[in-house]
Amino acid sequence: MATMVVTKPKIILLFSGKRKSGKDYVTNLIHQRLGNEICCILRLSAPLKEQYAQERGLDFKELLGSGQYKEQYRADMIAWGEMRREQDPGFFCRVALRGATQPIWIVSDARRLSDLQWFRTEYPSQTRCIRVEASEHTRHQRGWEFTPGIDDAESECGLDHGVNFDWIIHNEEDAAPLEEQLQALLSLVQEKAGAEAS
Repeated sequence: MATMVVTKPKIILLFSGKRKSGKDYVTNLIHQRLGNEICCILRLSAPLKEQYAQERGLDFKELLGSGQYKEQYRADMIAWGEMRREQDPGFFCRVALRGATQPIWIVSDARRLSDLQWFRTEYPSQTRCIRVEASEHTRHQRGWEFTPGIDDAESECGLDHGVNFDWIIHNEEDAAPLEEQLQALLSLVQEKAGAEAS
């Protein structure tokens, strides 16, 4: 594999959370606040899905969606991704970073301890880990249903224990407003981005 030149970021926000916890909603909210000039969203699942689609002759764009097409391949895609990670734990991380030039990187879908370890090893001073949490009741209201082989697999449970998160965001109706919860995180990011601009 050819060496990829990647601009060194000022800060990396690694987001994790269960299905339907609202990771994409929270990361999109932060991205909107910061703007494209200083911030980009990176998805570890996108290169995985692209490679998987190529090898299996599937529709990559459909796999990126949240519909039934993706769901019917999810279990096999997870198994295939695990096999690739065993061969090279940083493979999907490196591919996801291609083309990232902004000073702030948001990784919206860290799912495994190996993802966190890779970023913490490669970018120790820049990496911050954020967990988005929502109750099962709230996730059910958003369309989540427990699926054996998926919701009890490492891709959903790998970060449930033994991880010291820098922030935990409670994405629930009865939690503090998201704006309030994100205030300290946004302040840190804007401070880092300001240091880049000065």
